[in-house]
Amino acid sequence: MNDLLLSVVVPVYNEARTIGAVIDRVRAVPIRTELIVVDDGSTDGTREVLARESGRIDKLLLQERNRGKGAAVRAGFAAASGDIVVIQDADLEYDPADYPDLLQPFVKANADLVLGSRLTGAKPQRAYYYWHYVGNRLITLIARMLYNTTLSDIYTCYKAVRREHVAGLALRSDGFEFDAELLARLLKRDLVVYEVPISYYGRTFAEGKKIHWYHTFAVVWNLIRFRFAD
Repeated sequence: MNDLLLSVVVPVYNEARTIGAVIDRVRAVPIRTELIVVDDGSTDGTREVLARESGRIDKLLLQERNRGKGAAVRAGFAAASGDIVVIQDADLEYDPADYPDLLQPFVKANADLVLGSRLTGAKPQRAYYYWHYVGNRLITLIARMLYNTTLSDIYTCYKAVRREHVAGLALRSDGFEFDAELLARLLKRDLVVYEVPISYYGRTFAEGKKIHWYHTFAVVWNLIRFRFAD
């Protein structure tokens, strides 16, 4: 595992309160990491925090305007040079301490894609909104049928993938539905896919959560259309 370089792509939009702690946690993980932070047009002071933290960031990309999570992640993917790429949200819901677990299938089983599941019960999980849970279960059920997979948590943020598998993807989605497009395109390939338990420290809307139940519809549409079209 020590030979692998993990590119950590952090899309950021108005996370001045948490981005510093995220950088702390990524840097505390005892593995080789390339930290790529993409600010998606923040207006709350996030850019000032990033300027102060720039010495601990390997690649800092500043989007001219807010274009959405998908656009930010695509920019991060394009800048990545590691063996494995993982998406890290900037809101502290996901813990970088889980990176070693995500990397184990790459080392031991020659995995191509590893997803972190929040739903196994094997690690701490904050109780979160019921309708978010329903939406996630619906998304997962549809993805299982469309892509013939047994994955338990399709809409997890933690998707770790060998960089060569995302380098040539013509990803188009700009918003939260990007995750569905990315996974759909990857599951259509003949990849070795694993899933590992991860912790989940979900936050409330008052604490800054941005995704809503109605995003489910765009996600489902992406899962369907990218199953049958390029």
